[in-house]
Amino acid sequence: MKHPWDKAALLQSPLFRPLYPAITPLSGDFFPSLQDCNALLASAPIAVHSGLPLSFVPQEYGKLPFEAQYEPRCYLKGEVQTRTDNWHDLLNALVWLVFPKAKAAINVRHYEALTDTTSPSANASRSQRGAVRDMNTLFDESGVVVACADPELAGLLRNFRWKELFWSQREQVGASMDFFLFGHGLYEKALQPYVGMTGQGLLLPVEPAFFGWPLERRLAHLDELLAQYLAAPEHCRDTAELTPVPLLGVPGWTPDNDSPTYYDNTAYFRPGRHRQPA
Repeated sequence: MKHPWDKAALLQSPLFRPLYPAITPLSGDFFPSLQDCNALLASAPIAVHSGLPLSFVPQEYGKLPFEAQYEPRCYLKGEVQTRTDNWHDLLNALVWLVFPKAKAAINVRHYEALTDTTSPSANASRSQRGAVRDMNTLFDESGVVVACADPELAGLLRNFRWKELFWSQREQVGASMDFFLFGHGLYEKALQPYVGMTGQGLLLPVEPAFFGWPLERRLAHLDELLAQYLAAPEHCRDTAELTPVPLLGVPGWTPDNDSPTYYDNTAYFRPGRHRQPA
């Protein structure tokens, strides 16, 4: 375990804001255990797509039969294999607690691809089903939800116009756009943020009123929207559905970005052209 458990520091980090509701009930003294994670489920039960209740169970090792492997076991039994004293797996559990419907949607897309039970178009091939898993895996590990009520800001993001978005439109970003880390691999990087840290953004349109809601209501709404997006068969066909987001450019996410010259670092705020999904 590379980083010590520091609950207070996590609750002060803007990058961990989506996980605040799951982190707050945990003890500040010791790294959370499997039992601690399951105790949180006891007060707020979660069901996987198959309808079974979710639980966190010890990781099994070695060559496992299909039904005991990670995604099938989650779908068939509701059991999420979780390693002890492991940040990556703890953060995965916390994301399940905050975005349960979206996580269940990702799990079922994996399971359907693995068992060939999806209903792709007549031209779909195994490579396209592989692309579905690729997109879901990328979002599950590195995803960031971009809630946006302003199409102009969404266009700036998609077109890599970072300085215009994060500096020139800074006030409007604060009022009409917000960023919520989703990927548990990205949260692991956020334990020690660095210039170059980039998420894979999924833009979700929201109404302007969204930005005045309490945090937990916003998270529940995004969970619903995400689950709908991820479950739709026309989605998750190409990783180009995701848009790179240089996270330390988000206003307020590091003191360093309180200056226009910060955004002149083109090694981080790279120009580019976003490829449209096939």
